[in-house]
Amino acid sequence: MPPTETPDTPIADVAAPMQWSDAYLLGYGPMDALHEEFVTLVHQLQTAPDADLPGLLDAFAEHAQRHFSEEEAWMEETNFPARGCHADEHAAVMKSVQEVREVLAQGRSDVCRSLAQALADWFPGHADYLDSALSHWMCKRRLGGKPVVIRRNLQKS
Repeated sequence: MPPTETPDTPIADVAAPMQWSDAYLLGYGPMDALHEEFVTLVHQLQTAPDADLPGLLDAFAEHAQRHFSEEEAWMEETNFPARGCHADEHAAVMKSVQEVREVLAQGRSDVCRSLAQALADWFPGHADYLDSALSHWMCKRRLGGKPVVIRRNLQKS
């Protein structure tokens, strides 16, 4: 049975809200910082009351534009081989965000929540594949080797 939603109640029980974890670390500090902010903003979109969604979606759009522009600048500056495919994914996300902003302005918070879930589903694969390759590339170019990632073991015994 689908969860019930009142106009100001987030649908937090549809799926577990996205949470930052060390599993998302890629070893290139500037990129990891952008990714942590991305995850925090998606979490807020997933859990905020409907009344807060327009401002949060605007904040996410601003972050995503800055985030993607930064990564694309790194790719351009260092002649990253897979930059076209990577930038295409960014452009698709920004197109979706813009479309959802327009629909949300008409009061369709459900579409915004669907976007938040789609972002939570998309990000791990994008980070593991495209961003991981960029992180390795950046570390190799700027530091002379692959990144070293130390993750905390947070499993309960």
